[in-house]
Parts: sequence; C-alpha cells; structure tokens
Amino acid sequence: MKTLGTLLAAGLVALAPMAAWSQQPPVKIVDIVELSGDGKVAGTRFNDGVLLAVKEINAAGGILGRRLEVQTFDTQSKPELASAFARQAAAGDTYAVMGPVFSGSILESMKETQRAEIPNFIGGEADEITAQGNPYVFRTSLRQSDSMPKLARYMRQGLRAKTAAMVWVDSAFGRGGHEAMSKALAAEGIRLVADIVTQPRQSDFADAAAKVKAANADATFVYLTEDESADFLRALRRQDYQRWVVGETTLIGQSVLTRAGEAANGIRGHVGLTPHALSPTIRAFDNAFLREYGYRSDHNGMKGYTAVYVLKAVTEKIGSFDRKAFAAAMKNLTLSAKDHPGVLIDVKYDDKGDLARTSYIVRISGGRHEFIATLPAGNAAQP
Repeated sequence: MKTLGTLLAAGLVALAPMAAWSQQPPVKIVDIVELSGDGKVAGTRFNDGVLLAVKEINAAGGILGRRLEVQTFDTQSKPELASAFARQAAAGDTYAVMGPVFSGSILESMKETQRAEIPNFIGGEADEITAQGNPYVFRTSLRQSDSMPKLARYMRQGLRAKTAAMVWVDSAFGRGGHEAMSKALAAEGIRLVADIVTQPRQSDFADAAAKVKAANADATFVYLTEDESADFLRALRRQDYQRWVVGETTLIGQSVLTRAGEAANGIRGHVGLTPHALSPTIRAFDNAFLREYGYRSDHNGMKGYTAVYVLKAVTEKIGSFDRKAFAAAMKNLTLSAKDHPGVLIDVKYDDKGDLARTSYIVRISGGRHEFIATLPAGNAAQP
C-alpha cells in the first residue's frame, strides 16, 4: 500500500528536473526560416521538425539539465531579412542557429553567424555554402556535388539514358544544381540536348513543358523548388509526356507529391532523407510528426529534427555549451542512429561541415516513395 509519505516522495522526484531548470537559464536556439514567400513549404516543415525535436528533448530533461528555448524568425524567403535576423541572433545569448533552408539566404545569413562564432545548421544544398571555409556552418543534407553523380549514374545504368533535358530555376539553389548536374551528366556520357531555365516564383510552366516534350530526350532532370516542381509536373502531364522524369529531393518531397497528385506517378529520384524509409526510428519520427502537426513530414522536416539531435549529441559529448568547442567537435564527427536515435540515420561530418549518409533511389507511386536502391554514403550509385 502506498503511504502519503511515499506519494510525496514520488512527487518530489518528479519535480526535481523542473526545480533544477528553475535555477538555470534556458539554452537559446534561434530558428531563421522561410515561413512565407517562395520557401514557405520547405521552411515551415524545417521549422516544425526543429520544434518537435526541442519538445521531445525538453520532455526528456533537456540538454545537460537545461531546457531549450526556441525563437523563430520568418525570413519571408528574403536573403536580406535572413541576414538581419542572424545579426539579431548574434546580439543575444544564442547557442545555435537553425536555418535558413534556401541557399541564397544562407549565403548571406551565415556571414553573421560566423562573425559571432555561433554554430549554424542549414538546410541548403549548394556547394558554395561550405566551399567558403566557414567553420560554424553544418549541413543537414547532402551537398549538390555529392547527390548529382548518384542520380546521373542511375540515369545511365538504371534508365539507360543517353540524352537528357534539364529544367532548373535561376537562383543560387538552381544555378548550383545546374552546374553540378551538368558535370555529372557529362561524366556519365549523357548528352544534354535541352537546357531550360525558369524564373523564381514562376507558376506557369506550359512553355517549359512544351520545350521538354519537343526535345525528345531520353530523360528530363527537374531542379525547381517544391511549389514550382508541383506546377511543372502538372504542366508536363498536360503535354502527355511519356519519357523518364527524374529529380532530387525537391522534386519528390511529400508536399510536391500531394500537390501534383497523379502527375507525380512514375517519376524517379534520389533522396537523402525520406519519411518512407523502412527504419523503426524513422517510422517513429514520421508518426510523431503526424500526431503533432496533422500532416506528414518530408525531408525538410527531417532536416530540422535531426539538426537539433546532432546539437544535443555533440553538446553532451563536450559537456558544456561552449560554441567554439562545439564547432571543433563537429569536425570528422560520426554519429550512429543506434546510439543517438534522434539523428535517424548514421551520419558522418567532414572538416568542412559537409555530411555523408546512406541515400536512396526511389520511384513515386500513389504519393509514396517505392525504393529501387539503397546507396552507401559516398559518391557511388547502383542501378
């Protein structure tokens, strides 16, 4: 039988973490993301992933006994606002910055976080980001020059493509992808027969789709934002296009599949993070995200979520909230999902902030990823 004394003792034990928190200031994380504008889809999901991880970590006792506190800023998908918010974060007692997602915004905001020596986890994939030697910037996804060769090799070996058309958006993100994929296609001996550039915020893709069909290439590579990708796929479907359509994560993300509907069926792509992966830790994340927000995550939600758990793992490794020590500990870091379930997939960082992890070739059927191949970390792909 439980006595009053036993119940009181249990209550005191339960309250102990809260009492410890009241004696220590929270750890401040600033989330600089695209909650409106062109990047709304990607930024909102990245932000939701961050907030879900913070909620879980706080419920489990925080990091080193301290509660995490998140302040979120909407860049409106404008690089100048991202930079201004990064300066604001630098002026406060900020331990880490999450975001932005768009490469153009990152290239501006990361200058401020570097000056303030604040660890900055970003969602962009442009090679230019980590090529600048910023020791405080860390990716949450593969860079373009790591992803594109895998997809190009699949196009040659898996689809037997000899010619390709490319549709890409004229932005920092699109230009970087265009350069990386052009090199990857050439390395595989695939001839680029149509190079079709679109403009940011474009919504009418009838002309681009018509050019793709007229090019009659064996396959078409699409490198647009999530919103643009869905609109383009619908335009291509109206052209009754019958050739292969391939892309990276922005073509086959969940928001694109939902908006494009049947127009997405049959497309192929390379993805570094997918909530459809048959992994217990990823399934648990996907279900938790759905319960929290009422919609399913995509790779962007996984980026934000895993970033916070990497932050937790490294902070606990160094045993303090020392930002310089954190940046040093990130170099050549390896984290396993077995030891740190929140990172979802085993990950290894190099000395520049780039990462390597398992990735996948998938095809789309009924709004879901069907797995064709699992690719090891590195620069090789199999059909």
